Amino acid sequence: MRETHLRLLQSMPIFGGIDESALDFLLELAPLVSVKKHEYFFHEGEPGVSMFVLERGRVSILRERNGHFHPIKYFSQGDCFGEMALIDLGPRSASVRAVEDCSAIELSNATLMQLYKKNLEQFAMIYMNISRELSRRLRKADKELFRCRTEDSQSEAG
Repeated sequence: MRETHLRLLQSMPIFGGIDESALDFLLELAPLVSVKKHEYFFHEGEPGVSMFVLERGRVSILRERNGHFHPIKYFSQGDCFGEMALIDLGPRSASVRAVEDCSAIELSNATLMQLYKKNLEQFAMIYMNISRELSRRLRKADKELFRCRTEDSQSEAG
């Protein structure tokens, strides 16, 4: 099982360039969390203290508006979510609900601080990689927002 989890982490951009020994160290400390279909990993507005690497299953990222939950995106095996909490320490910006039975590796701030104490260079590289992933997602969201706004402008003009 540890070998499977190690390969999963190694395949992800967030853990690109991270030594196997550092990943092994994290896996020793990180619990595997199981969430049943239709249950939540976390809810929008809750305190964020960890990120999740989806080992199995599929999740929906949801935002609440006027009492209704709206899906924003779907993630499946090998994707991660909740990483914003590791950077800004703010409340969850969305809810994450299991679309099917899921298992995920939970990496908390406390776990990553243990890596900080053991290997500052690897800790810094993970945070740099998380920042790059968040930047990539922000660029994609900006592009989508621009597309929507220009479509709205064209439809108003026509």
